[in-house]
Amino acid sequence: MDLRPFVRDIQDFPEPGVVFKDITPMFNNPKALNAAFEGLFNLVNGKAVDKVVGMESRGFFFAPMLANKLGAGFVPVRKKGKLPFATIGETYNLEYGTDILEIHTDAIQKGEKVLIHDDVLATGGTASAACRLIEKLGGEVVQCNFLIQLTFLKGADKLNGHQIRSLLTY
Repeated sequence: MDLRPFVRDIQDFPEPGVVFKDITPMFNNPKALNAAFEGLFNLVNGKAVDKVVGMESRGFFFAPMLANKLGAGFVPVRKKGKLPFATIGETYNLEYGTDILEIHTDAIQKGEKVLIHDDVLATGGTASAACRLIEKLGGEVVQCNFLIQLTFLKGADKLNGHQIRSLLTY
């Protein structure tokens, strides 16, 4: 199924000059939602996965479902101050600023194989920070999955050779 009709461009959001890829129309269509989920699952291609990390906030839509189908745990990575237990953090750059991502210190065990999932790979800041967090805790990033990759922003360059898979590229 072609998912492009279910992604709309929002000009100048969240600030002037940014074209935001809005995936919420996909959630209004059960067939598109299912096709997106199955497509994301198929991108994993049978890799062994112990944990699926989803980034706040749109990474939370599919990551728990992927974890469930893969028989893996789900780990939320959130913005600073949102997780209730002991955390470690990483600063990262966005298209339109900087922020800090955090993960619980006990979320990933040494040697665990981790799939990272987020909705969009843009400049690579968020995914790169997530990779660093996982590796600090001793986990192994086996793949970075995205619904959309914006190749013109060259975010893959920041992922230090980690395997990247996406359903849609722009």
